[in-house]
Amino acid sequence: MSLLRRRKQPQPPSPNDDSSNGSDHEERGKKPAQAQQQQPSSSSSPPPPSPSKDARRRTKANWSCVDSCCWLVGCVCSAWWLLLFLYNAMPASFPQYVTEAITGPLPDPPGVKLQKEGLRVKHPVVFVPGIVTGGLELWEGHHCAEGLFRKRLWGGTFGDVYKRPLCWVEHMSLDNETGLDKPGIRVRPVTGLVAADYFVPGYFVWAVLIANLARIGYEEKTMYMAAYDWRLSFQNTEVRDQTLSRIKSNIELLVATNGGNRVVVIPHSMGVLYFLHFMKWVEAPPPMGGGGGPNWCAKHIKAVMNIGGPFLGVPKAVAGLFSSEAKDVAVARAIAPEVLDSDFLGLQTLRHLMQDGFECNAKNLKTNDSDVSKDVNGKNEEVHPEPVNYGRIVSFGKDIAEASSSEVEQIEFRDAVKGNNIAHSNTSCRDIWTEYHELGWGGIKAVADYKVYTASSIIDLLRFVAPRMMRRGSVHFSYGIADNLDDPKYIHYKYWSNPLETKLPNAPEMEIFSMYGVGIPTERAYVYKLASQAECYIPFQIDTSAEGGDAKSCLKGGVYLANGDETVPVLSAGYMCAKGWRGKTRFNPSGSKTYVREYSHSRPSNLLEGRGTQSGAHVDIMGNFALIEDIIRIAAGATGEELGGDQVFSDIFKWSDKIKLNSSIGLSCEVHLCIIVDRCYGWQIFLQ
Repeated sequence: MSLLRRRKQPQPPSPNDDSSNGSDHEERGKKPAQAQQQQPSSSSSPPPPSPSKDARRRTKANWSCVDSCCWLVGCVCSAWWLLLFLYNAMPASFPQYVTEAITGPLPDPPGVKLQKEGLRVKHPVVFVPGIVTGGLELWEGHHCAEGLFRKRLWGGTFGDVYKRPLCWVEHMSLDNETGLDKPGIRVRPVTGLVAADYFVPGYFVWAVLIANLARIGYEEKTMYMAAYDWRLSFQNTEVRDQTLSRIKSNIELLVATNGGNRVVVIPHSMGVLYFLHFMKWVEAPPPMGGGGGPNWCAKHIKAVMNIGGPFLGVPKAVAGLFSSEAKDVAVARAIAPEVLDSDFLGLQTLRHLMQDGFECNAKNLKTNDSDVSKDVNGKNEEVHPEPVNYGRIVSFGKDIAEASSSEVEQIEFRDAVKGNNIAHSNTSCRDIWTEYHELGWGGIKAVADYKVYTASSIIDLLRFVAPRMMRRGSVHFSYGIADNLDDPKYIHYKYWSNPLETKLPNAPEMEIFSMYGVGIPTERAYVYKLASQAECYIPFQIDTSAEGGDAKSCLKGGVYLANGDETVPVLSAGYMCAKGWRGKTRFNPSGSKTYVREYSHSRPSNLLEGRGTQSGAHVDIMGNFALIEDIIRIAAGATGEELGGDQVFSDIFKWSDKIKLNSSIGLSCEVHLCIIVDRCYGWQIFLQ
């Protein structure tokens, strides 16, 4: 037993013993503390030596890139969960407390403010969502979509997009010939207020307006979301889903159950054109129309408050159809608006590139002549604005875009022989392209040689590049200007969403508002170039190297900018209420009153404000306190005059006065207006 109790005393390491640098040191380092306490203490005993440099070097060598990545991901996840825990654990009023500590007391939301003023529910309200923002869910699908019954394929979290992207594309795409669902697939719009209150979690669309209306007593029985499948043509929403009939019935029900008070309709973006189509449909006799008769709108609608309405189209739709490029800005902003709009660490973000605050076409830059204006200090300074040709939408080359018409030699493209393409027989290209594989090098060269495309030739360009797509679109939409609205041809539904080819309903008491943001650079025209040749490619690209001469130039990265809300230029949003419908005109024979309400854009001062309460951006304006207050006042019984009439920050009335409508040549004026094909853009997105 005594032998078992004996402990072997540690031997001092030999200076010539190489092994002492390795495992023996590690073994001694691992000796339990209890065993060390049992040894007799001795002041002369040396402490155990630390691991050698070679051991530490070997440990570092074992730390790989994967370890570093895992460590970083772990730190990020831990921080995220910690912040999420703190956010859920903190009092609900804490974020507001922090914001007020930084920025000062926040104003009351419009609903709270107007509730204190005594405003209450009066007129029921109808929301008409725009393109993309309405949710779509699956009711029937192929085998790959098993388990997705009534799950959102559009809107919501988009979780199923990541899991099975090819299956998702198959179910979201429409039939090439009919423009309806493919066989064996049924995708339908989500119904109720949840259809478009949020686009994705945390990204509001109608939610803020709904919440403020609820403050003065509105609830589901006095609000209705007119959801529709935005992929379809307007008339096809009735053919497939009877959506227009449902809107008619619901409006009649709202009026009947709310003491006969007429509805206030609030369309947004493409929903503006959709409801314009509805107002003609509801008057028209069946089977093409709803059979409501010529006085239906007068009996059921108090006001139509159009938000960001693209009455005359949006130029970015041209670039989207022509080269699939312009839509990227809107998509990127919808995904990460705060990241792209920030100036963190001085990075040149998208907002910085697009110039926050509209400057390039300020009031002192209206003409091609020199002008004298005052700077911020009140001193006179001479301004030499760059030459601008507002009628041009697509130009091949910056020099062509800025040259006078007499200097541009154009070679006719409409009857050009398209020629053969090396990719014509390549089936993989047919999967990638729509109709470019049929254009051929001859057609590509003909398009580039024409050089300049204006509002009068841009439709012909798209018909030349994508004839089948435009042929399908022309069945449902028209892009002209009517010289005689009594012509029987305008009874057809394809004219009903074009405000220049249809009359407003016979409703003199109905008020119409154009409400939109101003002060944000908005796409208006493009400088193009031919792309490098390859088997599968889109042969036309925006020339991002084309820049203006100075910091305040309207030309940025091959895109000419104008005043607008980042999506819709001011002229498109405001012209109809400023002039086309103002007073008794051929487009407004009953003399419905019209008002222009502009909202000057102001960025949020810090991230705690979210997307801002004074934003004029195309979607973010839905959270603009001033706009929400205007809507609530009208819904509570006020008139446009009581609201203050027109509210204008741009020169929309001056620009509109210069426009002379001529059906034979389109629009001619000192400032040309563009009629663009966005009316067919929405439902063509998922046509393959």
